[in-house]
Amino acid sequence: MNSPLRLEPQRIAVKGDGVELAAYRWGNAAGPTLLLVHGYPDSHEVWLPLVRELAADYQIVAYDVRGAGASDIPRKTRDYRLEKLANDLEAVIKAASPERPVHLVAHDWGSIQSWEAVTEPRIQPLLASYTTVSGPCLDHVGHWMRARLKEKRPRALGRVLGQLLSSWYIAFFHTPLLPELLWHSGLARAWPTLLRRVEGVRQAQPNPTQAADGQHGVKLYRANFIKSLFRPRERPTQVPVQLIVPTRDRFVRPQLFQQLDHWAPRLWRREVAAGHWQLLAEPQRLAGWIREFVEHLEGGEASRALRLARVRPGGGSFAGKLVLVTGAGGGIGRATLLEFAERGASVLAADIDLAAAERSAELARALGAEAWARQLDVSDSAQMEAFAASVETEFGCPDLVINNAGIGMAGAMLDTRPEDWERLLRVNLWSVIDGCRLFARQMIEAGKGGHIVNIASAAAFVPSRNYAAYATSKAAVLMLSECLRAELAGKGIGVTAICPGLVNTGIIQATRFHGLDAEAEARRKAKVQRLYRRRNLSAETVAMRIAQAVERNKPVQAVGSEAHLSVAQWRFAPWLSRLLARLNLSA
Repeated sequence: MNSPLRLEPQRIAVKGDGVELAAYRWGNAAGPTLLLVHGYPDSHEVWLPLVRELAADYQIVAYDVRGAGASDIPRKTRDYRLEKLANDLEAVIKAASPERPVHLVAHDWGSIQSWEAVTEPRIQPLLASYTTVSGPCLDHVGHWMRARLKEKRPRALGRVLGQLLSSWYIAFFHTPLLPELLWHSGLARAWPTLLRRVEGVRQAQPNPTQAADGQHGVKLYRANFIKSLFRPRERPTQVPVQLIVPTRDRFVRPQLFQQLDHWAPRLWRREVAAGHWQLLAEPQRLAGWIREFVEHLEGGEASRALRLARVRPGGGSFAGKLVLVTGAGGGIGRATLLEFAERGASVLAADIDLAAAERSAELARALGAEAWARQLDVSDSAQMEAFAASVETEFGCPDLVINNAGIGMAGAMLDTRPEDWERLLRVNLWSVIDGCRLFARQMIEAGKGGHIVNIASAAAFVPSRNYAAYATSKAAVLMLSECLRAELAGKGIGVTAICPGLVNTGIIQATRFHGLDAEAEARRKAKVQRLYRRRNLSAETVAMRIAQAVERNKPVQAVGSEAHLSVAQWRFAPWLSRLLARLNLSA
């Protein structure tokens, strides 16, 4: 017998903490219960697009929080404190689903007040899960700000200042009368237009209680921010948490959630290249993520995408992300794979030597990361096409792609045969072109943003008669990265070129020295290898700089003093670079 499907809302009156709340019920009465909590300046109607996506499979309950919609409107600011809001949420749960825990979904201020309930020991047993969008726990934010200020470093202070600037409206909401006058004088009528033009919400609908919701809702800010931010409490939870991070959120920066696994050890993290009202702009995507999460917690097998989103305890800054590295069988590629594994990422090692790639993946798994290995000849565009398609099918779009695979080549240009040029450019340049175009397109279509790293070289800035082909390929990678960065800037995708100096890896042994017989080539390799060993710039140092460059979204990162010197010389004294290029340093 089919379960009854409720498409029109059933209104429920709920007694909250000193107020009467208007709650609404839709959907399949036999399914798990989703409880939706709206933010500011919204009412329950903000959830209607999501309700339409999920009503066939779930019983859905949404309510107007105190001060919004058809719920009671307390006059005193103190009646909007988080503890009262948490009590309201508890009352709705007990009225709507008295026998089964609910799956909580919240946005903006709904998320902020829901964190109060999710971290309250008496309420946690009533919750099967929590999906939070664009709303941090204020206590967690307070601890984050304290930790950054204690660092006393310019970058840490800049992060705090940047968030304060993004949250300028909070200070405005604390001013008397002005916010209320703004809503009364016409902001409510303009609100759907602002959502369409600023947030990309194509079908923003007017809310009949918008002006009142905006006027009364400012008390949420006045009642809670100063106390929570300056006197934060310890607020852990054991409730499974799915964190949705819109990376283009103008108000809540992703950095606020970097240490959330400390407070929520059962954490899944998903990023999306969207704004603050992602729930209105992309209800289908959000519904799919909620469905995956809830079905898994209700006993189903986790999808590959959900497994990748799981954050390991103490996971680090790349927790919940998939990092793909080409040429990962050794050298910079392996070191980079392991660096991101240590920082919490799941990693995919690709290399022409499958055994070497498997070894790299094994080392990553030893660090606690999920890791896979695949064989790939990056010089074959057809293989790259098939590989990119298989990655998307099996894992979904990677969050970070590192085009690292490369080979060395030395010798005068006139001693380098056309077939040698072609082989070098297929590996060093064309594979980067393929990696960029294939995975950038996936990132755009997935709508979650991402980052692409291309390994160039300090040789991109240093002309020399001794390695024309190699320097040309790396200079092209550098310029390609700069051009692509400009093209993808508006799509939430960063691009970084890495320019290492003399890195002590095995690349010299694989380098061809043209114009020399076998004996002379062996002597030259030994001489250059000694130079690299004496310099002793490790692949691990390069890997660490790569991770830092991605975190800071740097366009170009030189690694090693000789690399920095080469960049400075090319920019400020190019005549000296051209003069030194004439020297036959391999003689």
